[in-house]
Amino acid sequence: MHNYYYQTGGWWNSSYNYPAKRSVATDPFERIERMASASAVVIFSMSTCCMCHAVKRLFCGMGVNPTVYEVDEDPRASELEWALKRLAGGASAVPLVFIGGKLVGAMDSVMASHISGTLVPLLKEAGALWL
Repeated sequence: MHNYYYQTGGWWNSSYNYPAKRSVATDPFERIERMASASAVVIFSMSTCCMCHAVKRLFCGMGVNPTVYEVDEDPRASELEWALKRLAGGASAVPLVFIGGKLVGAMDSVMASHISGTLVPLLKEAGALWL
């Protein structure tokens, strides 16, 4: 086991405090839950994934400013990706979207919510959208 030292701030969001050294050994599901609850809309993404890019564009186009975690840039990417795949039911780990700390799902679930008209109320309830 490597001992990693993290500083607050970084590539994801300067206002988010990354877990301290003693939290490195925490369960990846707890870590995801903590990260997903830190903002109204959280997207777990890969920097080279076209579907991830599309879901980020969708939210930005709606006037939402999501917090994006690029999994492939995380020092513990493999365990994070493994946990995200489990949460996604074995499907692709990314993109995976959380709104108000609750798992919405992958691109198909987000698009289905958008088309059915349930996405905007979710965003409003989470405080990500005011109009």
